[in-house]
Amino acid sequence: SFLMAMPLWMRQKLHLPREIRHGLGGEYSRKIVFCEHHESHAASAFFPSPFDEAAVITFDGVGEWATMSSGKGSGNRVELTHELQFPHSLGLLYSALTYFCGFKVNSGEYKLMGLAPYGKPRYAETMLASLMDLKDDGSFRLDMRYFNYCQGLTMTSSAFDQLFGGPPRAPESDLTQREMDLAASVQAVTEEVMLRVARHVHRQTGSSNLCIAGGVALNCVGNGRILREGPFEHVWIQPAAGDAGGALGTALFIWHQLLDNSRTVESPDAQRGSLLGPKFADGAIRAFLDQTGAVYHHIEDEAVLCTRIAELIDSENVVGLMQGRMEFGPRALGCRSIIGDARSPKMQTVMNLKIKFRESFRPFAPIVLRERVHEYFDMRENEDSPYMLLVAPVREAKRLRVDEHNEGLAKLNTLRSEVPAITHVDYSARVQTVDGGRHGRLYDIMKAFEARTGCPVLINTSFNVRGEPIVCTPEDAYHCFMNTDMDVLVLEDFVLLKTEQPHAETHERDQYLSQFALD
Repeated sequence: SFLMAMPLWMRQKLHLPREIRHGLGGEYSRKIVFCEHHESHAASAFFPSPFDEAAVITFDGVGEWATMSSGKGSGNRVELTHELQFPHSLGLLYSALTYFCGFKVNSGEYKLMGLAPYGKPRYAETMLASLMDLKDDGSFRLDMRYFNYCQGLTMTSSAFDQLFGGPPRAPESDLTQREMDLAASVQAVTEEVMLRVARHVHRQTGSSNLCIAGGVALNCVGNGRILREGPFEHVWIQPAAGDAGGALGTALFIWHQLLDNSRTVESPDAQRGSLLGPKFADGAIRAFLDQTGAVYHHIEDEAVLCTRIAELIDSENVVGLMQGRMEFGPRALGCRSIIGDARSPKMQTVMNLKIKFRESFRPFAPIVLRERVHEYFDMRENEDSPYMLLVAPVREAKRLRVDEHNEGLAKLNTLRSEVPAITHVDYSARVQTVDGGRHGRLYDIMKAFEARTGCPVLINTSFNVRGEPIVCTPEDAYHCFMNTDMDVLVLEDFVLLKTEQPHAETHERDQYLSQFALD
């Protein structure tokens, strides 16, 4: 790994001021500030939060030497007081299991989290006994005999293979019960570490508020347990919790802490729905559609447009929605989203296999009107979860009676609630609440759907296909629409129906559809 890394370090990483100035065309000549990695995570978590003071925790793979840190934010300052150091890392433990289960490190961790409910945590005790020495405060040491990421080009060693019954799963090969049980086990261990750290930091700081960032903070199952079972009354998580959010954190850290600019606490938060990206005017969209030869309907009346979209969703159409400013972070929050009817028993399969072209076991997240979130999920009345960073159980009253005999991926075939398309096999859901203040048109669409059906819940998934980034521009959205079996595309005030488009084709991926004998 040293030989692989050094050329990049010698050419680029040791010369970042030069690279930055070159990337900015030589137009910047002032000081370049390098914040510590976890400092930037902490700043990104606290400064946009709705708290004047709060405990702060960062969970990550590694930045410099720190892998986890804690401290407190107050006013316009953040101070980190404790850290865990490399190679002992919760993020790298999770990545090691991601690698071992056949997914790509640094991008497949969310697949492992989605796979976990299909298995049982049979290996959790083995992990706690052999892989790590976990303390009451959540700190731990890994037994590095089982890992290879310090010195090699793989995450795990041959000792890891022996401990868990064979070599890593080959990517794209069939998933077995072993992988499902390993996913469930490392998820259980991760949640236990997160809860222990949260309880310890609460004892240290005495704060009733908690801010979280770092890549592991995208583990929304762990976040949900901290909120429900932890000692903090209020929890706020940075939507761009991973390394990309470090750009925001560094800017905020310099502005408030280094330049001593005052900070005004905003409600519900200063992240502004995380809608920090570009938006596109109707004129530019119309020019593109005309140039492309697309057939479209331009609906200027907002109420008419929202009602029409609600009608299309109610008819089990899959709708690509591009409106307003693009979301900052890994989650689509309603401005670059694919939305559909959560009541449909076939919608999860259709979206996974014919729209997203991804693994069949992957769950979809619900969007729910905030004023009704407590009716469908085990959350407090009007509980705020605008960034899709918390997992909560579906309420008992909305569940269906299930006599479960299936194992593994066969669990997919069972309907579990009144909103089956967003109910995972363990009755959980990654909840995004929608309110009129932050979400504008998305809220109006959902209110129109509620008025039509009585249901305040829709599916929301990112507007992209497997392996590609979320769409940004009208061109991106149109090409994704035309290259999948999406039914409807909404570009601001323009509505496109697939059946009206010239040269529209049916798009299927045999390797996924064959699992359901649909070809």
